[in-house]
Amino acid sequence: MNKEILLVVDTVSNEKGVDKEIIFEAIEAALASVAKKKHGGDIDTRVSIDRKTGDYSTYRLWEVIEDDAEMEFPQRQMTLSAAQYDNSELELGGFYEEEMDSVAFGRIAAQTAKQVIVQKVREAERAQIVDAYQDRVGELVSGIDLGGNVEAMIPREHLIPREALRSGDRVRGYLYDVRSEARGPQLFISRTVPDFLVELFKLEVPEVGQDLIDILGASRDSGLRAKIAVKSNDSRIDPIGACVGMRGSRVQTVSNELSGERVDIILWDSNPAQFVINAMSPAEVVSIVVDEETNSMDIAVSDEQLSQAIGRGGQNVKLASELTGWTLNVMSESQAEEKTEGEQEVVQKLFMDQLDVDEELAGILAQEGFSSIDEVAYVPASELLEIEEFDEDIVEELRGRARDVLLTRAIVDEEKVGDNTPEQALLDLDGMTEELAIALANKDITTLDDLAELSTDELIEIKDMNEESAGKLIMAARAHWFEDEEQNG
Repeated sequence: MNKEILLVVDTVSNEKGVDKEIIFEAIEAALASVAKKKHGGDIDTRVSIDRKTGDYSTYRLWEVIEDDAEMEFPQRQMTLSAAQYDNSELELGGFYEEEMDSVAFGRIAAQTAKQVIVQKVREAERAQIVDAYQDRVGELVSGIDLGGNVEAMIPREHLIPREALRSGDRVRGYLYDVRSEARGPQLFISRTVPDFLVELFKLEVPEVGQDLIDILGASRDSGLRAKIAVKSNDSRIDPIGACVGMRGSRVQTVSNELSGERVDIILWDSNPAQFVINAMSPAEVVSIVVDEETNSMDIAVSDEQLSQAIGRGGQNVKLASELTGWTLNVMSESQAEEKTEGEQEVVQKLFMDQLDVDEELAGILAQEGFSSIDEVAYVPASELLEIEEFDEDIVEELRGRARDVLLTRAIVDEEKVGDNTPEQALLDLDGMTEELAIALANKDITTLDDLAELSTDELIEIKDMNEESAGKLIMAARAHWFEDEEQNG
Protein backbone atom coordinates (compact mmCIF):
# COMPACT_ATOMS: atom_id res chain seq x y z
CA MET A 1 0.00 0.00 0.00
CA ASN A 2 2.94 2.29 0.63
CA LYS A 3 4.02 1.92 -2.99
CA GLU A 4 0.45 2.71 -4.04
CA ILE A 5 0.77 6.09 -2.29
CA LEU A 6 3.92 6.88 -4.26
CA LEU A 7 2.16 5.76 -7.46
CA VAL A 8 -0.82 8.08 -6.78
CA VAL A 9 1.50 11.01 -6.11
CA ASP A 10 3.46 10.46 -9.34
CA THR A 11 0.34 9.94 -11.47
CA VAL A 12 -1.63 12.96 -10.22
CA SER A 13 1.41 15.23 -10.25
CA ASN A 14 2.19 14.34 -13.88
CA GLU A 15 -1.42 14.54 -15.10
CA LYS A 16 -2.28 17.83 -13.39
CA GLY A 17 1.12 19.49 -13.44
CA VAL A 18 0.93 20.01 -9.68
CA ASP A 19 3.90 19.84 -7.33
CA LYS A 20 4.28 16.43 -5.65
CA GLU A 21 4.46 18.04 -2.22
CA ILE A 22 0.89 19.29 -2.62
CA ILE A 23 -0.29 15.72 -3.38
CA PHE A 24 1.61 14.29 -0.37
CA GLU A 25 0.00 16.90 1.89
CA ALA A 26 -3.42 16.04 0.51
CA ILE A 27 -2.96 12.31 1.24
CA GLU A 28 -1.64 13.11 4.74
CA ALA A 29 -4.73 15.21 5.41
CA ALA A 30 -6.99 12.42 4.14
CA LEU A 31 -5.34 9.72 6.26
CA ALA A 32 -5.45 11.99 9.33
CA SER A 33 -9.17 12.59 8.74
CA VAL A 34 -9.92 8.85 8.50
CA ALA A 35 -7.89 8.15 11.66
CA LYS A 36 -9.75 10.89 13.52
CA LYS A 37 -13.16 9.46 12.55
CA LYS A 38 -12.08 5.93 13.52
CA HIS A 39 -11.29 7.12 17.08
CA GLY A 40 -14.50 9.05 17.66
CA GLY A 41 -13.77 12.30 15.86
CA ASP A 42 -13.14 14.46 18.96
CA ILE A 43 -9.36 14.32 18.70
CA ASP A 44 -6.67 16.00 16.58
CA THR A 45 -4.45 13.87 14.40
CA ARG A 46 -1.46 14.26 12.11
CA VAL A 47 0.00 11.91 9.49
CA SER A 48 3.59 12.05 8.21
CA ILE A 49 4.50 10.23 4.98
CA ASP A 50 8.10 9.39 4.10
CA ARG A 51 8.57 11.01 0.67
CA LYS A 52 10.96 8.28 -0.50
CA THR A 53 9.46 5.01 0.79
CA GLY A 54 5.76 5.91 1.17
CA ASP A 55 5.81 4.67 4.80
CA TYR A 56 3.66 6.77 7.10
CA SER A 57 3.03 7.30 10.83
CA THR A 58 -0.02 8.73 12.61
CA TYR A 59 0.08 10.92 15.71
CA ARG A 60 -2.55 12.11 18.15
CA LEU A 61 -2.15 15.78 19.10
CA TRP A 62 -2.84 17.79 22.25
CA GLU A 63 -2.56 21.58 22.25
CA VAL A 64 -0.38 22.88 25.08
CA ILE A 65 -2.18 25.43 27.31
CA GLU A 66 -1.37 27.23 30.57
CA ASP A 67 -1.65 25.26 33.80
CA ASP A 68 -4.33 27.53 35.26
CA ALA A 69 -6.30 27.92 32.00
CA GLU A 70 -9.78 26.44 31.70
CA MET A 71 -9.60 23.23 29.67
CA GLU A 72 -12.47 23.42 27.16
CA PHE A 73 -11.49 20.35 25.12
CA PRO A 74 -9.89 17.67 27.33
CA GLN A 75 -9.49 15.29 24.38
CA ARG A 76 -7.42 17.87 22.49
CA GLN A 77 -5.66 19.93 25.17
CA MET A 78 -2.91 19.39 27.75
CA THR A 79 -1.42 21.63 30.43
CA LEU A 80 2.12 22.92 30.02
CA SER A 81 3.47 21.09 33.09
CA ALA A 82 1.99 17.76 31.94
CA ALA A 83 3.38 18.18 28.44
CA GLN A 84 6.84 19.16 29.67
CA TYR A 85 6.94 16.08 31.94
CA ASP A 86 7.69 14.04 28.79
CA ASN A 87 9.16 16.78 26.60
CA SER A 88 10.81 19.73 28.32
CA GLU A 89 11.17 21.64 25.04
CA LEU A 90 7.43 22.06 24.49
CA GLU A 91 6.05 25.60 24.80
CA LEU A 92 2.61 27.20 25.09
CA GLY A 93 0.67 26.97 21.83
CA GLY A 94 2.70 23.95 20.69
CA PHE A 95 1.43 20.37 20.39
CA TYR A 96 2.20 17.27 22.40
CA GLU A 97 2.29 14.26 20.06
CA GLU A 98 1.74 10.58 20.74
CA GLU A 99 2.06 7.94 18.03
CA MET A 100 -1.07 5.91 17.39
CA ASP A 101 -2.14 3.09 15.07
CA SER A 102 -2.30 4.15 11.46
CA VAL A 103 -5.26 3.31 9.25
CA ALA A 104 -4.60 1.41 6.05
CA PHE A 105 -4.60 3.28 2.77
CA GLY A 106 -7.68 1.33 1.80
CA ARG A 107 -10.91 2.14 -0.02
CA ILE A 108 -12.23 4.67 2.53
CA ALA A 109 -8.89 6.39 2.95
CA ALA A 110 -8.36 6.43 -0.81
CA GLN A 111 -11.83 7.93 -1.40
CA THR A 112 -11.21 10.64 1.21
CA ALA A 113 -7.76 11.25 -0.24
CA LYS A 114 -9.29 11.61 -3.70
CA GLN A 115 -11.65 14.34 -2.48
CA VAL A 116 -8.85 16.20 -0.72
CA ILE A 117 -6.52 15.79 -3.70
CA VAL A 118 -9.13 17.19 -6.10
CA GLN A 119 -9.59 20.20 -3.83
CA LYS A 120 -5.85 20.73 -3.43
CA VAL A 121 -5.28 20.39 -7.16
CA ARG A 122 -7.97 22.98 -7.86
CA GLU A 123 -6.42 25.35 -5.36
CA ALA A 124 -2.97 24.82 -6.89
CA GLU A 125 -4.31 25.38 -10.42
CA ARG A 126 -6.03 28.59 -9.32
CA ALA A 127 -2.84 29.83 -7.72
CA GLN A 128 -0.84 29.01 -10.86
CA ILE A 129 -3.29 30.85 -13.12
CA VAL A 130 -3.51 33.88 -10.85
CA ASP A 131 0.30 34.03 -10.67
CA ALA A 132 0.58 33.67 -14.45
CA TYR A 133 -1.87 36.47 -15.26
CA GLN A 134 -1.55 38.89 -12.35
CA ASP A 135 1.29 40.72 -14.08
CA ARG A 136 -0.68 40.85 -17.33
CA VAL A 137 -3.43 43.13 -16.02
CA GLY A 138 -3.56 46.06 -18.41
CA GLU A 139 -2.70 43.97 -21.47
CA LEU A 140 -4.59 43.13 -24.62
CA VAL A 141 -5.50 39.44 -24.56
CA SER A 142 -7.42 37.00 -26.76
CA GLY A 143 -8.71 33.44 -26.59
CA ILE A 144 -5.51 32.18 -28.17
CA ASP A 145 -3.37 34.03 -25.63
CA LEU A 146 -5.15 32.45 -22.66
CA GLY A 147 -4.36 28.84 -23.52
CA GLY A 148 -4.69 25.71 -21.40
CA ASN A 149 -7.86 25.43 -19.33
CA VAL A 150 -7.98 29.15 -18.62
CA GLU A 151 -11.28 30.88 -19.28
CA ALA A 152 -11.91 34.60 -19.32
CA MET A 153 -15.14 36.31 -18.36
CA ILE A 154 -16.57 39.41 -20.05
CA PRO A 155 -19.29 40.90 -17.80
CA ARG A 156 -22.36 42.08 -19.70
CA GLU A 157 -21.61 45.73 -19.00
CA HIS A 158 -18.17 45.27 -20.61
CA LEU A 159 -19.59 43.96 -23.89
CA ILE A 160 -20.03 46.34 -26.82
CA PRO A 161 -23.79 46.93 -27.22
CA ARG A 162 -25.49 44.81 -29.90
CA GLU A 163 -22.35 42.71 -30.24
CA ALA A 164 -23.25 39.09 -30.97
CA LEU A 165 -20.85 36.90 -28.97
CA ARG A 166 -21.32 33.33 -27.78
CA SER A 167 -19.57 31.25 -25.16
CA GLY A 168 -16.37 29.85 -26.60
CA ASP A 169 -15.82 32.65 -29.12
CA ARG A 170 -12.23 33.86 -29.34
CA VAL A 171 -12.22 37.63 -29.10
CA ARG A 172 -9.79 40.31 -28.05
CA GLY A 173 -10.26 42.22 -24.84
CA TYR A 174 -8.55 44.27 -22.17
CA LEU A 175 -7.57 42.30 -19.05
CA TYR A 176 -8.58 44.60 -16.19
CA ASP A 177 -8.71 42.23 -13.20
CA VAL A 178 -7.60 38.77 -12.01
CA ARG A 179 -9.31 37.20 -9.03
CA SER A 180 -9.32 33.74 -7.47
CA GLU A 181 -12.89 32.80 -6.61
CA ALA A 182 -14.58 29.70 -5.18
CA ARG A 183 -15.51 28.36 -8.63
CA GLY A 184 -12.02 28.98 -9.97
CA PRO A 185 -9.72 31.76 -11.10
CA GLN A 186 -11.50 34.48 -13.00
CA LEU A 187 -9.87 36.67 -15.63
CA PHE A 188 -12.06 39.71 -16.23
CA ILE A 189 -11.99 41.14 -19.73
CA SER A 190 -13.47 44.37 -21.07
CA ARG A 191 -14.23 45.45 -24.62
CA THR A 192 -15.71 48.82 -23.60
CA VAL A 193 -13.05 50.59 -21.52
CA PRO A 194 -11.00 53.35 -23.22
CA ASP A 195 -7.81 51.41 -22.45
CA PHE A 196 -8.94 48.68 -24.88
CA LEU A 197 -9.05 51.28 -27.67
CA VAL A 198 -5.57 52.53 -26.73
CA GLU A 199 -4.12 48.99 -26.77
CA LEU A 200 -5.63 48.29 -30.19
CA PHE A 201 -3.92 51.38 -31.62
CA LYS A 202 -0.64 50.30 -30.02
CA LEU A 203 -1.03 47.02 -31.88
CA GLU A 204 -1.88 48.60 -35.23
CA VAL A 205 0.46 51.63 -35.20
CA PRO A 206 4.17 50.65 -34.97
CA GLU A 207 5.16 54.27 -34.25
CA VAL A 208 3.29 54.05 -30.93
CA GLY A 209 5.18 50.94 -29.88
CA GLN A 210 8.44 52.66 -30.82
CA ASP A 211 7.54 55.69 -28.62
CA LEU A 212 7.55 57.98 -31.65
CA ILE A 213 3.89 58.72 -30.96
CA ASP A 214 2.18 58.95 -27.56
CA ILE A 215 -1.52 58.29 -26.96
CA LEU A 216 -2.39 60.66 -24.12
CA GLY A 217 -6.03 59.83 -23.55
CA ALA A 218 -9.16 58.21 -24.89
CA SER A 219 -12.91 58.40 -24.42
CA ARG A 220 -15.60 56.08 -25.78
CA ASP A 221 -19.28 55.61 -26.38
CA SER A 222 -18.85 51.89 -26.99
CA GLY A 223 -19.83 50.64 -30.42
CA LEU A 224 -20.73 54.13 -31.65
CA ARG A 225 -17.98 56.70 -31.36
CA ALA A 226 -14.64 57.37 -29.67
CA LYS A 227 -11.88 59.96 -29.47
CA ILE A 228 -8.17 59.49 -28.80
CA ALA A 229 -5.57 62.21 -28.19
CA VAL A 230 -2.19 61.74 -29.85
CA LYS A 231 1.14 63.56 -29.76
CA SER A 232 4.26 63.12 -31.87
CA ASN A 233 7.70 62.87 -30.30
CA ASP A 234 9.31 63.34 -33.72
CA SER A 235 8.62 66.54 -35.66
CA ARG A 236 8.89 64.57 -38.92
CA ILE A 237 5.92 62.36 -38.04
CA ASP A 238 2.28 63.39 -38.37
CA PRO A 239 0.63 61.57 -35.43
CA ILE A 240 -2.89 61.77 -36.86
CA GLY A 241 -1.80 60.52 -40.29
CA ALA A 242 0.19 57.67 -38.75
CA CYS A 243 -2.83 56.51 -36.71
CA VAL A 244 -5.21 56.82 -39.67
CA GLY A 245 -2.88 54.83 -41.93
CA MET A 246 -2.74 54.57 -45.69
CA ARG A 247 -6.25 55.18 -46.99
CA GLY A 248 -7.54 54.83 -43.43
CA SER A 249 -6.37 51.22 -43.13
CA ARG A 250 -5.13 51.39 -39.52
CA VAL A 251 -8.07 53.22 -37.99
CA GLN A 252 -10.46 51.04 -40.02
CA THR A 253 -8.91 47.87 -38.57
CA VAL A 254 -9.46 49.22 -35.07
CA SER A 255 -13.00 50.28 -35.93
CA ASN A 256 -13.82 46.83 -37.29
CA GLU A 257 -12.64 45.23 -34.04
CA LEU A 258 -15.04 47.54 -32.16
CA SER A 259 -18.13 46.67 -34.21
CA GLY A 260 -17.83 49.71 -36.44
CA GLU A 261 -17.12 52.25 -33.70
CA ARG A 262 -16.14 55.56 -35.34
CA VAL A 263 -12.84 56.93 -33.98
CA ASP A 264 -11.85 60.61 -34.05
CA ILE A 265 -8.09 61.09 -33.76
CA ILE A 266 -7.36 64.35 -31.93
CA LEU A 267 -4.08 66.27 -31.78
CA TRP A 268 -3.10 66.77 -28.13
CA ASP A 269 -2.02 70.27 -27.08
CA SER A 270 -0.43 71.50 -23.85
CA ASN A 271 -2.71 74.55 -24.00
CA PRO A 272 -6.03 73.36 -22.47
CA ALA A 273 -8.13 75.73 -24.58
CA GLN A 274 -6.49 74.60 -27.84
CA PHE A 275 -6.79 70.95 -26.77
CA VAL A 276 -10.54 71.46 -26.22
CA ILE A 277 -10.87 73.18 -29.61
CA ASN A 278 -9.17 70.16 -31.21
CA ALA A 279 -11.32 67.71 -29.25
CA MET A 280 -14.55 69.36 -30.44
CA SER A 281 -13.73 68.25 -34.00
CA PRO A 282 -15.40 68.04 -36.47
CA ALA A 283 -17.21 71.14 -35.16
CA GLU A 284 -15.29 74.40 -35.48
CA VAL A 285 -15.06 76.56 -32.35
CA VAL A 286 -15.70 80.27 -32.88
CA SER A 287 -14.85 81.47 -29.36
CA ILE A 288 -13.93 79.94 -26.03
CA VAL A 289 -13.99 81.29 -22.47
CA VAL A 290 -11.95 79.47 -19.81
CA ASP A 291 -12.99 79.42 -16.13
CA GLU A 292 -10.15 77.78 -14.21
CA GLU A 293 -11.91 78.06 -10.84
CA THR A 294 -14.77 75.81 -11.97
CA ASN A 295 -12.59 73.85 -14.45
CA SER A 296 -15.09 74.65 -17.19
CA MET A 297 -15.12 76.29 -20.61
CA ASP A 298 -17.87 78.07 -22.53
CA ILE A 299 -17.61 77.11 -26.19
CA ALA A 300 -19.35 79.00 -28.98
CA VAL A 301 -19.86 77.55 -32.46
CA SER A 302 -21.76 78.87 -35.45
CA ASP A 303 -25.52 78.45 -35.24
CA GLU A 304 -25.38 76.00 -38.18
CA GLN A 305 -22.86 73.73 -36.39
CA LEU A 306 -24.51 73.67 -32.96
CA SER A 307 -26.17 70.28 -33.41
CA GLN A 308 -22.93 68.81 -34.80
CA ALA A 309 -20.88 70.22 -31.91
CA ILE A 310 -23.24 68.73 -29.35
CA GLY A 311 -23.69 65.45 -31.23
CA ARG A 312 -26.54 62.98 -31.06
CA GLY A 313 -27.65 62.72 -27.45
CA GLY A 314 -24.77 65.04 -26.46
CA GLN A 315 -22.25 62.44 -27.63
CA ASN A 316 -19.62 64.74 -29.18
CA VAL A 317 -19.40 67.20 -26.30
CA LYS A 318 -19.49 64.33 -23.75
CA LEU A 319 -16.55 62.54 -25.38
CA ALA A 320 -14.60 65.80 -25.73
CA SER A 321 -15.22 66.58 -22.06
CA GLU A 322 -14.05 63.12 -20.93
CA LEU A 323 -10.98 63.30 -23.17
CA THR A 324 -9.85 66.74 -21.99
CA GLY A 325 -11.01 66.62 -18.36
CA TRP A 326 -12.90 69.93 -18.66
CA THR A 327 -16.61 70.61 -18.22
CA LEU A 328 -17.71 71.99 -21.59
CA ASN A 329 -20.72 74.24 -22.10
CA VAL A 330 -21.51 74.38 -25.81
CA MET A 331 -23.69 77.13 -27.29
CA SER A 332 -24.29 78.93 -30.56
CA GLU A 333 -22.70 82.28 -31.36
CA SER A 334 -25.99 84.04 -30.77
CA GLN A 335 -26.48 82.28 -27.42
CA ALA A 336 -22.92 83.18 -26.40
CA GLU A 337 -23.52 86.80 -27.29
CA GLU A 338 -26.74 86.84 -25.27
CA LYS A 339 -24.96 85.28 -22.31
CA THR A 340 -22.08 87.76 -22.52
CA GLU A 341 -24.48 90.66 -22.81
CA GLY A 342 -26.49 89.38 -19.87
CA GLU A 343 -23.38 88.99 -17.72
CA GLN A 344 -22.16 92.45 -18.72
CA GLU A 345 -25.53 93.96 -17.86
CA VAL A 346 -25.34 92.44 -14.37
CA VAL A 347 -21.77 93.70 -13.87
CA GLN A 348 -22.66 97.10 -15.36
CA LYS A 349 -25.55 97.48 -12.90
CA LEU A 350 -23.24 96.44 -10.05
CA PHE A 351 -20.77 99.19 -10.92
CA MET A 352 -23.53 101.76 -11.35
CA ASP A 353 -25.02 100.92 -7.94
CA GLN A 354 -21.82 100.38 -5.98
CA LEU A 355 -19.49 102.96 -7.51
CA ASP A 356 -22.21 105.53 -8.25
CA VAL A 357 -21.11 105.99 -11.88
CA ASP A 358 -23.19 106.52 -15.00
CA GLU A 359 -24.21 103.80 -17.45
CA GLU A 360 -21.49 104.68 -19.96
CA LEU A 361 -18.61 104.44 -17.48
CA ALA A 362 -19.96 101.24 -15.94
CA GLY A 363 -20.36 99.79 -19.44
CA ILE A 364 -16.73 100.52 -20.29
CA LEU A 365 -15.53 98.67 -17.17
CA ALA A 366 -17.74 95.67 -17.99
CA GLN A 367 -16.61 95.56 -21.63
CA GLU A 368 -12.96 95.67 -20.54
CA GLY A 369 -13.49 92.50 -18.49
CA PHE A 370 -13.81 93.91 -14.97
CA SER A 371 -16.33 91.90 -12.97
CA SER A 372 -15.97 92.92 -9.31
CA ILE A 373 -15.35 95.90 -7.04
CA ASP A 374 -12.17 94.19 -5.76
CA GLU A 375 -10.67 94.22 -9.25
CA VAL A 376 -11.31 97.94 -9.67
CA ALA A 377 -9.85 98.67 -6.23
CA TYR A 378 -6.68 96.60 -6.42
CA VAL A 379 -5.76 96.06 -10.09
CA PRO A 380 -2.63 98.09 -10.97
CA ALA A 381 -3.50 101.65 -12.01
CA SER A 382 -1.51 101.11 -15.21
CA GLU A 383 -4.10 98.58 -16.41
CA LEU A 384 -6.93 101.02 -15.91
CA LEU A 385 -4.95 103.75 -17.69
CA GLU A 386 -4.65 101.51 -20.75
CA ILE A 387 -8.39 102.02 -21.30
CA GLU A 388 -8.70 104.69 -23.99
CA GLU A 389 -11.55 106.59 -22.31
CA PHE A 390 -9.81 106.81 -18.89
CA ASP A 391 -7.30 109.39 -17.64
CA GLU A 392 -5.46 109.61 -14.31
CA ASP A 393 -8.24 111.60 -12.61
CA ILE A 394 -10.92 109.04 -13.58
CA VAL A 395 -8.73 106.11 -12.54
CA GLU A 396 -7.91 107.68 -9.17
CA GLU A 397 -11.58 108.48 -8.54
CA LEU A 398 -12.71 104.94 -9.48
CA ARG A 399 -10.11 103.25 -7.30
CA GLY A 400 -10.98 105.51 -4.39
CA ARG A 401 -14.72 104.79 -4.67
CA ALA A 402 -14.07 101.05 -4.98
CA ARG A 403 -11.93 101.01 -1.83
CA ASP A 404 -14.56 103.02 0.05
CA VAL A 405 -17.14 100.36 -0.90
CA LEU A 406 -14.87 97.57 0.36
CA LEU A 407 -14.15 99.47 3.59
CA THR A 408 -17.87 99.98 4.20
CA ARG A 409 -18.44 96.25 3.69
CA ALA A 410 -15.64 95.44 6.13
CA ILE A 411 -17.12 97.73 8.78
CA VAL A 412 -20.54 96.13 8.37
CA ASP A 413 -19.04 92.65 8.59
CA GLU A 414 -16.98 93.67 11.63
CA GLU A 415 -20.14 94.78 13.40
CA LYS A 416 -21.61 91.34 12.70
CA VAL A 417 -18.56 89.73 14.25
CA GLY A 418 -19.15 91.48 17.59
CA ASP A 419 -16.64 90.58 20.29
CA ASN A 420 -14.91 87.88 18.22
CA THR A 421 -11.94 90.03 17.22
CA PRO A 422 -9.21 88.15 15.30
CA GLU A 423 -5.80 88.21 17.00
CA GLN A 424 -3.07 90.18 15.27
CA ALA A 425 -1.00 87.07 14.51
CA LEU A 426 -3.92 85.69 12.50
CA LEU A 427 -4.32 88.96 10.60
CA ASP A 428 -0.58 89.05 9.84
CA LEU A 429 -0.62 85.51 8.40
CA ASP A 430 0.64 85.32 4.82
CA GLY A 431 -2.39 84.92 2.56
CA MET A 432 -4.89 86.28 5.12
CA THR A 433 -7.29 88.99 3.97
CA GLU A 434 -9.57 91.20 6.02
CA GLU A 435 -12.61 89.59 4.40
CA LEU A 436 -11.41 86.08 5.25
CA ALA A 437 -10.49 87.07 8.83
CA ILE A 438 -14.03 88.40 9.37
CA ALA A 439 -15.56 85.25 7.87
CA LEU A 440 -13.45 83.14 10.25
CA ALA A 441 -14.35 85.31 13.24
CA ASN A 442 -18.02 84.75 12.44
CA LYS A 443 -17.28 81.04 13.02
CA ASP A 444 -15.42 81.75 16.34
CA ILE A 445 -12.03 81.20 14.66
CA THR A 446 -9.87 84.05 15.95
CA THR A 447 -6.43 82.58 16.68
CA LEU A 448 -3.68 80.79 14.77
CA ASP A 449 -4.45 77.58 16.69
CA ASP A 450 -8.15 77.81 15.76
CA LEU A 451 -7.23 78.00 12.07
CA ALA A 452 -4.48 75.36 12.36
CA GLU A 453 -6.98 72.81 13.69
CA LEU A 454 -9.24 73.14 10.63
CA SER A 455 -9.19 70.72 7.71
CA THR A 456 -8.94 72.00 4.15
CA ASP A 457 -12.57 71.09 3.47
CA GLU A 458 -13.75 72.92 6.60
CA LEU A 459 -11.92 76.11 5.59
CA ILE A 460 -13.36 75.96 2.06
CA GLU A 461 -16.86 75.69 3.56
CA ILE A 462 -16.30 78.87 5.56
CA LYS A 463 -14.79 80.86 2.68
CA ASP A 464 -14.90 79.78 -0.93
CA MET A 465 -11.33 79.30 -2.20
CA ASN A 466 -9.36 76.69 -4.09
CA GLU A 467 -7.97 73.66 -2.26
CA GLU A 468 -4.31 74.64 -2.75
CA SER A 469 -4.79 78.12 -1.20
CA ALA A 470 -6.73 76.68 1.72
CA GLY A 471 -4.04 74.07 2.37
CA LYS A 472 -1.21 76.65 2.28
CA LEU A 473 -3.07 78.91 4.72
CA ILE A 474 -3.65 76.08 7.21
CA MET A 475 0.00 74.94 6.99
CA ALA A 476 1.13 78.54 7.57
CA ALA A 477 -1.05 78.64 10.68
CA ARG A 478 0.54 75.39 11.91
CA ALA A 479 4.10 76.62 11.36
CA HIS A 480 4.48 77.85 14.96
CA TRP A 481 3.66 74.33 16.22
CA PHE A 482 6.72 72.91 14.47
CA GLU A 483 8.89 75.81 15.65
CA ASP A 484 7.82 75.10 19.25
CA GLU A 485 8.65 71.40 18.82
CA GLU A 486 12.13 72.19 17.50
CA GLN A 487 12.83 74.55 20.42
CA ASN A 488 11.55 72.03 22.98
CA GLY A 489 13.43 69.23 21.26
